[in-house]
Amino acid sequence: MPAADPRPLLGEPISLDLLNTRWVHDGELEDLLKDTAGLGIWLRTNGLADRFAADAATLENTRAARDALAALIDRTDDAAAARVDAVLAHGRIRATLTDEGPGEEAEFADPAWGPGWLAARGHLDLLRTAPDRIRACAHDACVLHFFDTSRNGTRRWCSMSLCGNRAKASRHYARTREQ
Repeated sequence: MPAADPRPLLGEPISLDLLNTRWVHDGELEDLLKDTAGLGIWLRTNGLADRFAADAATLENTRAARDALAALIDRTDDAAAARVDAVLAHGRIRATLTDEGPGEEAEFADPAWGPGWLAARGHLDLLRTAPDRIRACAHDACVLHFFDTSRNGTRRWCSMSLCGNRAKASRHYARTREQ
């Protein structure tokens, strides 16, 4: 039986899900992509395990894509867009025509770039549709990212049950201490 995905937030678009392979647990930074076993978990979670190998080359390239996306989203690097573009240079979309009609297929000169490329390409889709809905969790101790799908676009927490509840409990504790 394959190992379960240990991350606290799942189900985000692939680019944000790749960023969320780093998270804080009990005050310590965890990293799902510390080894190929963790990469295998991430590939399974995203339905990519039968397309790409969980090997050292794929791990290295997927980490490079994650770092490029993190620099872009967290605005920590002036060359972040160029770093994401460098990841995107490792693949392309080929137009296809099938019995069902027009389609697209991703192609890679080196399949080890496939997962990272798909995440970078997925991020372009988010930027096209609603860049203002790409968010970092508002909790000080959280490093997770999410795509805000709330009706009014005011979601602040990666998860209300995790970080939102912690913030409310912290405010309540501060109020009761003052009294």
